[in-house]
Amino acid sequence: MDFAYTDEQKMLRDSIVKFAQRELNEGVDNRDRDQVFSRELWRKCAAIGIQGLPVPEAYGGSGVDPLSCAIALEALGYGCRDGGLVFSLSAHLLACVVPVWLHANEAQKQRYLPGLVDGSLVGMHAITEPGSGSDSFSLRTRAERDGDGWCLNGTKTFISNGPVGDVAIVFALTDAKKGFHGGVTAFLVDKATPGFSAGRKFEKMGLRTSPVGELVFDNMRVPDDAVLGSVGGGSAVFATAMDWERILLVAGHVGAIERLLETSITYARTRSQFGQLIGKFQAVAHKIADMKVQLEAARLLTYRSAWRLGHLRNASLDASITKLFVSESLVKVALDTVQIHGGYGYMVEYEVERALRDAVGSTIYSGTSEMQRSIIARWLGL
Repeated sequence: MDFAYTDEQKMLRDSIVKFAQRELNEGVDNRDRDQVFSRELWRKCAAIGIQGLPVPEAYGGSGVDPLSCAIALEALGYGCRDGGLVFSLSAHLLACVVPVWLHANEAQKQRYLPGLVDGSLVGMHAITEPGSGSDSFSLRTRAERDGDGWCLNGTKTFISNGPVGDVAIVFALTDAKKGFHGGVTAFLVDKATPGFSAGRKFEKMGLRTSPVGELVFDNMRVPDDAVLGSVGGGSAVFATAMDWERILLVAGHVGAIERLLETSITYARTRSQFGQLIGKFQAVAHKIADMKVQLEAARLLTYRSAWRLGHLRNASLDASITKLFVSESLVKVALDTVQIHGGYGYMVEYEVERALRDAVGSTIYSGTSEMQRSIIARWLGL
């Protein structure tokens, strides 16, 4: 497979990098400190098409293929130093917008996609519950038949964009006997629905500009046309979200790795100790060489998986491999960047400590590294 950029992909990448560097980085240290989610920046990103990259033009999107989407999100991760904003955008696009595009009926697409794409709506994906953690299949949120609709009761936690979101894909158990495969249904729900409330917002180690919180459903009644996909078909909606998220969310991580590599090279070429530039010390040079290897491997793996996402019936194995490798590479590169900068790397003003804090979560969200290894092992028949 040849992953050389087409002219269109090169233009897409260059335009996003320039936009991000020009529009998204000012005041990022203050936003991180104060845990501020910026609707203004959200709308600016929508104006250049970030929130609707793969969505057909008929619904306001750009209609790009998964590989081009990966290239675009990599460019965003490279140009934007606000890791929380990149994460919120990616979670919105990959875990909410894409499942709506691929599983909604025409009326639902017409109702939700234009707003999700143009920046007027913030999307959420609500499956994780307080007692489940990595065991997403052990749902306690229930949806019971109520006349010509459904009544939902339950609590979701660690929901990205939860405190600021406008529309959520909510997973609820509709047939306990069938379990997750056949017994769980996905619902499209507006935050204004009676019985829907946003619970407490969580304070986090990193990604502080991406708000995370609880969602509570207390006798929330929704009509039949709130069902996303089919009754009992929630597992298919969830699988779509995870394949796209695990492959393309980490595309932004690839961009961050490249930015950290360049930051480390610049520092190693200008910082002197013991009468010479620190880049001349093998201990430093080898760390940077390893960063380059991890960048190239992560990029190729992400591009290959994104290509397969658009060409194969099932890319779940590729998604787990990609998510595992790229997220762990990001953490290592971020930690090595701090180490190369020494005491300065530990200081807020150099910004690399924030990159490390943002990176740590990558091995937890969208399925922990341990879960990805278990998934890969199952695909290998173990």
